[in-house]
Amino acid sequence: MAQSRHFETNLIHAGANPDNEYGALATPLYQTSTFIFETAEQGGRRFAGEEGGYIYTRLGNPTTRQLEERMASLEGMEDAAATATGMGAVASALMANLSMGDHLISSNAVYGCTYALLTEQFARFGIEVTMVDMSDHQQVTAALRENTKAIFLETPVNPNMAVFDLAWIGQFAQKNNLLSFVDNTFLTPYLQKPKDFGIDVVIHSATKYLNGHGDVIAGIICASKEQIELIKFTTLKDMGATISPHDAWLILRGLKTLAVRMDRHCENAMKIATFLEEHPSVSKVHYPGLKSHAAHRFIGKQMSKAGGVIAFELNADYKQSISFLNQLSIFKIAVSLGDAESLIQHPASMTHSPYTPEARALAGISDNLIRISVGLEHSQDLIDDLANSLSLINNS
Repeated sequence: MAQSRHFETNLIHAGANPDNEYGALATPLYQTSTFIFETAEQGGRRFAGEEGGYIYTRLGNPTTRQLEERMASLEGMEDAAATATGMGAVASALMANLSMGDHLISSNAVYGCTYALLTEQFARFGIEVTMVDMSDHQQVTAALRENTKAIFLETPVNPNMAVFDLAWIGQFAQKNNLLSFVDNTFLTPYLQKPKDFGIDVVIHSATKYLNGHGDVIAGIICASKEQIELIKFTTLKDMGATISPHDAWLILRGLKTLAVRMDRHCENAMKIATFLEEHPSVSKVHYPGLKSHAAHRFIGKQMSKAGGVIAFELNADYKQSISFLNQLSIFKIAVSLGDAESLIQHPASMTHSPYTPEARALAGISDNLIRISVGLEHSQDLIDDLANSLSLINNS
């Protein structure tokens, strides 16, 4: 029996490299929309599912397949499906499993477009959603109905970095015959594997850390073979949210350095979070790596490190908070995360603007909450940039 390989090795080698005539080391990029059949009969057999092989890139592509196999391996799942965007992954996975009259339990703090999907789009199709604070297990239990089919959450949460107990969620879902979905974008399988806690479906915005270079929009769904087949050949196929081969190729390239990048992101984030916690212009820092964070107990158990995203609240009003962003030099004002560059944004007016003011309050997204994605620059330069801008708050 072959010896099992470490995660860092699988980042580079997991998944079958598509056959190529010339022995290329890099994964070949199959930049083609369609595939030639040797005969019309062969085409018919492939469409009928009687013969393996590729038909049309929306239905499968060798480059895309290597990414799917690699991500399934990294998450410890049987299979995976690559999608055109992170929201394509969320929507395809949930809509393949929910129908009119079904009920979903969700965290009340999720990415803004996920919130809009659950509260606006799902309502149009008769899918009920109850949003709760998933750190309060009584709220989760109270939300359960006869027609509840699934539970969805992010952990850590975008943007306030709350962390939920995956072991409890997994047990709750299994006990009540619910399908469990976890968005693992913020930590990646390098720092957290939801499947280890009984989670059924793991979702990523591959735009973020998996790619790591800010030049791709993509998503990934990891689950059982049965679940991935359902998603691929229903919602993903018919709504067309499939990834391009070139984007899959770029993510495969980015994955090779995921471990070393995440280590640096985490190292820098811890230094910056410590600096912010001690600064008089900051009222609160939301970062699980800090001992003051309620979820610090999960470090080393559910998650190996706290990741590269920090949220913090300023001792400032809305106008001063916006001025703080505008005074920065190295940090770039931009949404997204996981890039080599450090990014900063104002969730209430940007990524989470689809929330109503009341929903933002319930989710803990205040007008003075700032989210930063800590990049790979030298930590002292980033701290100096923040310190300079913070010193100007009271003068703005």
